[in-house]
Amino acid sequence: MPRRFWMIALTLGAAIASTAVAQDETTNILLIGKDRDHPPKTHEYMAECALLAKCLEQTPGVKATVSDGWPTDADAFKDVDAIAFYTANAGDIFLNPAHREQAEQLLSDGVGLVALHWSTAANMENGPRWMEIMGGWFNPSFSEIPVVESSIRPVAPDHPIARGWDETPMTDEYYIKLKYLDAAKPVVMTEVNGTDYPVGWVYERPDGGRSFGYVCGHFHDCFRIPAFRRSVVNGILWTAGVEVPEGGAPVDVTDQDLVLPPDPRVSEQ
Repeated sequence: MPRRFWMIALTLGAAIASTAVAQDETTNILLIGKDRDHPPKTHEYMAECALLAKCLEQTPGVKATVSDGWPTDADAFKDVDAIAFYTANAGDIFLNPAHREQAEQLLSDGVGLVALHWSTAANMENGPRWMEIMGGWFNPSFSEIPVVESSIRPVAPDHPIARGWDETPMTDEYYIKLKYLDAAKPVVMTEVNGTDYPVGWVYERPDGGRSFGYVCGHFHDCFRIPAFRRSVVNGILWTAGVEVPEGGAPVDVTDQDLVLPPDPRVSEQ
């Protein structure tokens, strides 16, 4: 082969190898939301998933994709490092017989799993398995859902989820009195009527994957608070195996980013 063509081939090979390495270094995060099922400015699933995706992609090497419901395209899960749910009863979605085999395979592959607010819930049939997956489980049959003015605070300052934020006032619908595995570790606490309760926890699963449950985020106003956004984004990154920066993940948003899309249910009335 002439030297000129040999050099071209070498250069192309290096470029292809470099591209492959860059692709391998990308951390893929899938956020699963759903259509609205609550009054405006609460449970704004798709809008908050889009907001979190924008924040996640401020960390170099992270790609975030948003899906309305469980993806029907199997390729949606290709090379996924973590899945974050902000839906109703994510345990029942994840363990739906229609795709449970696929879901269990994702767990076996060590994919990280995040459940926000109502996503921490499952029905009584799926609940025990959901708790084995997440380390904790919400169900209104044994839990309570007070709406109070309180604050969120990191309970484990040395954990990556605690980086870059401190105790912060926040009014929310705090789910309390959940069921937990002994191996689950609280990372975020709040006080309700004089008693401290864990509202965020982590669980390192026997399959090698990580799970993060966080019951906060009922109100859209919660997502306006940088400390809350950072606590969520830190948690998602941690489940995906990304090193959380010492100062916490960047979570910059504009006023326009926080504007909610029109609710067709309101306009129809």
